[in-house]
Amino acid sequence: MNWSDSGFLLSKNKYNENSIIAEIFTENHGKCSGIIFGATSKKIKNYLQTGNMLHINYIFRNEGRIGYFKVEILKALSPLYFDNKKKLMCLSSAMNLIKLLTVESQENSKIFKLINDFFVILKNKNWIKEYILWELKLLKLVGYDLELSNIVNMEIVNNKTTYYVKSSTEKKIVPNFLVDLTNDELDDNNLLNGLKLVGDYLEKNILKPNNLNYPSPRLDFIKILK
Repeated sequence: MNWSDSGFLLSKNKYNENSIIAEIFTENHGKCSGIIFGATSKKIKNYLQTGNMLHINYIFRNEGRIGYFKVEILKALSPLYFDNKKKLMCLSSAMNLIKLLTVESQENSKIFKLINDFFVILKNKNWIKEYILWELKLLKLVGYDLELSNIVNMEIVNNKTTYYVKSSTEKKIVPNFLVDLTNDELDDNNLLNGLKLVGDYLEKNILKPNNLNYPSPRLDFIKILK
């Protein structure tokens, strides 16, 4: 049995000397894993970069056993950012989150569109802010909505608005741009606090309950922004 589709390369891992196991998020079949034979050949290895968009033929003989991909390049997206380490690490973080938070062989056109939107975001001036909002959209699509507008408190001191969430043990400041989407106070601290807030929610509500480690690509992206 086989099918054809287009998709974004999420990850690749060595299978043997000449082949890899790739995970690809496809338009019509969701996230799929398969072997790419000859992946180290000069013909295809250069375009097997995380984030690139590929046309794939997926072939498998038995249900429950991994099949294999035949691939062709559609859009070489990753090389556009080889000279921009921040955006390249952001790309790695985004694809890793898609890999981590999605289910195998479950079609989701909204997530496929979200990946397309990610590459539009990288072209924008305030791309880090928009990436943080992108992460929130991803979490919502997989069933984890922070619903910040419903849980934050607001206080005004010296004509300055501050948003926060309060628990029995702590009061956590929420960057204004996560609540007031028109707010343009985008200094480095606000952006890092936004990434930390989303990361804390990710760790507490998704990773720890499922015994998953915090994704290292996201840590690397945050580290380079400091």
